[in-house]
Amino acid sequence: MRKNRLGSSDLWVSEIGLGCMSLGTEEPAAVRLVHEALERGIHFLDTADIYDAGRNEELVGKALKGRRSDVILATKVGNRRISGKEGLSWDPSKAYIKTAVKDSLKRLQTDYIDLYQLHGGTIDDPIDETIEAFEELKQEGVIRFYGISSIRPNVIREYVKRSNIVSVMSQYSILDRRPEEEVLPLLAEQGINVIARGPVASGVLAEEGARKVEKGYLDYAAAELSTIREKLMPLARQDRSMSQTAIRYSLSHPAVAAAIPGASTLQQLIHNVGAADAPELTAEEVAAIRQISRPNVYGAHR
Repeated sequence: MRKNRLGSSDLWVSEIGLGCMSLGTEEPAAVRLVHEALERGIHFLDTADIYDAGRNEELVGKALKGRRSDVILATKVGNRRISGKEGLSWDPSKAYIKTAVKDSLKRLQTDYIDLYQLHGGTIDDPIDETIEAFEELKQEGVIRFYGISSIRPNVIREYVKRSNIVSVMSQYSILDRRPEEEVLPLLAEQGINVIARGPVASGVLAEEGARKVEKGYLDYAAAELSTIREKLMPLARQDRSMSQTAIRYSLSHPAVAAAIPGASTLQQLIHNVGAADAPELTAEEVAAIRQISRPNVYGAHR
């Protein structure tokens, strides 16, 4: 499995990571999937404190017992549940971040987090205070590096300008090319890497994705998604399936260090890992894909 350096950090992440959100809540199955991922060369795991109300971090922690040093572990902070209040509340305050990290460490059964990420962010946040929280945690040795998980260009620009982030997690795929216009060039110029989530577009770009097109995706209607799938099929080959082609597309941009498809079954995991050994896309194939799909752009948060 190829490893890429994450920004200016000393974190080297497997180019295929494991998005842990889809592990489920049953311990034996979740632990088995994480262990299988490690055995197959994935050593970059991404979770968040809100996934299954903290249960996901607990399961990842159980799976990594005795193997913590084998992985680059990423989690996220910023969304909180307040007693008596329905849903999630956004809280990027220094006080909350420094409290929440202790809970994550306990659930993950570790004394440090390799990559701590702000799970969202708005331009109205107390950004300097948020950055200060991450910097203090880094100085304390509680986290090694920090980044943000955001699709808001205005927020990304502020953190690039004002912080020491090493990564931006962003949705990026053949069907979501919004980062290409203004986010990826900026990050490449600043030496900050992208962690691409959703490379298979919620399964629309998977082999069995034909049954998922009816729901649409972003601003794509079902008919257009079906057409795109048909046009992509010739680019899939015996040694690189459609979903693996989609993962390799996300990895084809030089700013992208890792793609983190989710996996809820062993079969999905094995197939995702196979993208690491599948042939990289040629420049001609990338150009062809960009002719098939649309260069959609962010309509808000500019």
